[in-house]
Amino acid sequence: MGSMMYNWPGRDVHVAVITDGGRVLGLGDLGANGMAITIGKLALYSAAGGIAPHRVLPIMFDAGTNNSAIRKDPFYLGQSHPRLEGDAYYKLLDELMFSLTNRFPNIFIQFEDFSSDRAMDVLNRYRYKTLCFNDDIQGTGAVAVAGILSALEAQGKPADALKDQKFVIAGSGSAGLGVVNALVESMMVGQGVTEEEARRHFWVADVDGVLGAARTGGRAPPLTEAQLAFARDDETVGMSIEEVVGHVKPSVLIGLSTVPGLFNENVVRQMGEANERPIIFPLSNPTSSAECKAEDAYAWTDGRCIFGSGSPFDPVEHNGKTLTPSQVNNMFIFPGLGLGATLCGAKHISQGIVYATSLALAGSLTAEERAGGQIFPSVHRIRDISHAVAIAVIRQAASEGIANRKRLGDVDLDDDEEIATWVSSKMYDPVYVQVSSRVQANK
Repeated sequence: MGSMMYNWPGRDVHVAVITDGGRVLGLGDLGANGMAITIGKLALYSAAGGIAPHRVLPIMFDAGTNNSAIRKDPFYLGQSHPRLEGDAYYKLLDELMFSLTNRFPNIFIQFEDFSSDRAMDVLNRYRYKTLCFNDDIQGTGAVAVAGILSALEAQGKPADALKDQKFVIAGSGSAGLGVVNALVESMMVGQGVTEEEARRHFWVADVDGVLGAARTGGRAPPLTEAQLAFARDDETVGMSIEEVVGHVKPSVLIGLSTVPGLFNENVVRQMGEANERPIIFPLSNPTSSAECKAEDAYAWTDGRCIFGSGSPFDPVEHNGKTLTPSQVNNMFIFPGLGLGATLCGAKHISQGIVYATSLALAGSLTAEERAGGQIFPSVHRIRDISHAVAIAVIRQAASEGIANRKRLGDVDLDDDEEIATWVSSKMYDPVYVQVSSRVQANK
């Protein structure tokens, strides 16, 4: 792998996206066919985050695939053996990470679409050794936190109110736990509560109901260590989503289960009865897997709910008013995070940095967007959002002492205009350069 790194023509790579194709969107294990995901993410780093195309590197970490249909396909280009497991898998991944960081010491690495059973382990293995980030865990978590903070503002509540909410989470895979962990870390970093206190506010459920340490039987495998951290020991263990919503009366309902229609009429109406403006986030992708539709959520709460979804929904007309659903899209976070982290040469991505990106995103809406019921900014402003997120990352990294001051030079981080101008000057613009008439004539 060390030799392979020198086959790449770019000599100054800033961002790499790595996938093993283990869990691609709602498509599952695609093996080497997941390569397109890395390219798509890096296109967003360039267009939305201002990272020049010659400074990005897509990587397919091909350790095999457990998709037997793909393995048998004569046109499959990947390794046609079952995916490596245990030490064999991590030994190979260690070699990749060593070779990559040895060739490009200042690189920012994004892990993408690793399977739920190993995504957290992969992140924890490297997160404090090198500058890396898992978009499915930290990116989804950060954008969900931003959505909750923005929803609280729409309710007229301060960010500190985050620690007072009750959350029911449908889905305990890497994305679901990523959201829960991000919310817990945000309460710890932003509101000063302990980890134990924060965890009391969450009811996490899988196919067999609310997680419980002593739960036995059912269709799901034994709880992982990450899931056990949120297992409860009260009467709610094993309750379905419908049962726990009626019993707990949460203020926030989040779906990352990929079970379409899970948030049925009774569930949503119970949310509306318990809250003046319930926060309902069906975040599963694609649209066909969403836990509920925007039009149903608005109809069942008489237009009062604050709605955010993983896939886009069209505006909804309700009682003569146009309600605009917001898409809780990781694109609002990761391009700006990568830009800021590389500009300041951060040593690693801390909990504080992730929370800072959420605050920056939540605070980036215009008055017009707020008036239209949005809790996320419009996508056409993504470059401005990435710019704001990058500034937040730089300032947070500097305040924690994990930024490379040489990279920042003489930039005054307390001068809003100066740092904004400096970050803008470092962003690649995805436009064609005008060719002079003399050059055209020479051709």
